[in-house]
Amino acid sequence: MDLTPARAEIDNAAADLTADGTVDAIPRRIPNPPRNGLAMPLERRRLRLHVMQMLLDGLVLLVSFWLIRELYPRAGRDAMLAVYLLLPMFHTIAFYNSTYSRDGLTDWKMAAGRALSALLVSAILLNFVAFFAKFNAEFSRVVFVGGMILSGMVMVAVRYLAARAIRHAWGPSATNRLLIEAGGPKVAIPHLYRVDARDHGLRPDIADPAALDRLSRYLRNMDQVIVSCQPEQRIAWSEVLKGSGIHGEVISEYAQQIGALGIRHYLDTGMASLIVSTGQLGIRARIMKRCFDLALTLPALAVLSLPMLLVALAIKLEDGGPVFFLQRRMGRGNTFFDIIKFRSMSVAKSDPDGGVSASQDDARVTRVGNFIRRTSIDELPQLINVVRGDMSLVGPRPHALGSLAGGKTFWQVDRKYWQRHSLRPGITGLAQVRGYRGATDTERDLVDRLHSDMEYMSRWSLWRDVHILASTLRVLVHHRAF
Repeated sequence: MDLTPARAEIDNAAADLTADGTVDAIPRRIPNPPRNGLAMPLERRRLRLHVMQMLLDGLVLLVSFWLIRELYPRAGRDAMLAVYLLLPMFHTIAFYNSTYSRDGLTDWKMAAGRALSALLVSAILLNFVAFFAKFNAEFSRVVFVGGMILSGMVMVAVRYLAARAIRHAWGPSATNRLLIEAGGPKVAIPHLYRVDARDHGLRPDIADPAALDRLSRYLRNMDQVIVSCQPEQRIAWSEVLKGSGIHGEVISEYAQQIGALGIRHYLDTGMASLIVSTGQLGIRARIMKRCFDLALTLPALAVLSLPMLLVALAIKLEDGGPVFFLQRRMGRGNTFFDIIKFRSMSVAKSDPDGGVSASQDDARVTRVGNFIRRTSIDELPQLINVVRGDMSLVGPRPHALGSLAGGKTFWQVDRKYWQRHSLRPGITGLAQVRGYRGATDTERDLVDRLHSDMEYMSRWSLWRDVHILASTLRVLVHHRAF
């Protein structure tokens, strides 16, 4: 949405020389400020929708349990007791896990996931309380389970339909965002209102009440305001936004260049610093991920020990060389480790530095090696790396140090390449299940993988690891696996 005036041009500006020698062009005629704001107010509408969702969820639970009770004649008179106790628990948990959130109005997957999570947690909590209170025998198991399943299905369907209706009525976002272009860098953020500060006569002058009033007309009904201005004006715009009562941001190229993640204030010294790095996962997440790795890896090694022994025997019989191929890779925290793989190339033609990526019909690959590479069997010894703590089952794939993309080292293609080492490398990853594997013939081959790795790190969850492992089964045999 571009709200810059539609007329071809504004009357010629009168250029006034300021005290510091800069030219400040002020249009002779500027648009009248909007009377009720640039956009319709959404806050009250969002609140009404949240209330409607809460009431509808309650109705869905009641009707679902009632239907199952009617369909199951053996249910007793107290079959509805469970849902009466479940309702307040569900709404309380849904409130605290942000089931009724602003983003959930247009993102049905997120809204459905949180609603189902609240439903599951409330069911577990109810049964826990009922067990110790010794009245869970009063519940009809058929009605309870059937009511939960039907309620969950209807809640997901309702959120899908509601999100489609809201996106059709309001657009892709349930928030009003405004970008004020005040001479700063161009900002390519979609789905927001845009105004040119000069064309609309907007100035961050705290000494001019009239200027502040004019600006307030444009900020009315906005949920978020972003200002792109010159560095010397950032303090002035920040002061104005602080008094607006709206979430305000000022674009900073410097913060973008150093990759700032946030800001920390040291109140005792009056200083502030930009946060440029942080641990990707908290202690609980790291414990969960490590326990998940070991819980799957140790049984997998036991089950796969015989097949791995047969593969080792085949490699040994083909040319008498070593079974395993060790190669130095970069792991978590930019530290070296030796990755373990079944040897797939002849001993004389092995490439310990990985300077030349394997290609289709590669002459260096043995007959056994060709089979185990195409079926990804050569990666199985990396389960040992997982047990040793060098790797994880899921994570950014570790690359050979000499690997090239389009004739450049990976970190020469994109400086953000090193950021992927903040997590343990993985046997598989999001990039691999998306098909980004094999030789990196062009820079784009690396960029696609890097973007997937950065997305994985920023949105990690244990369920996503489970999904990636399940998806890996579909790409074990792949046309890029050579």
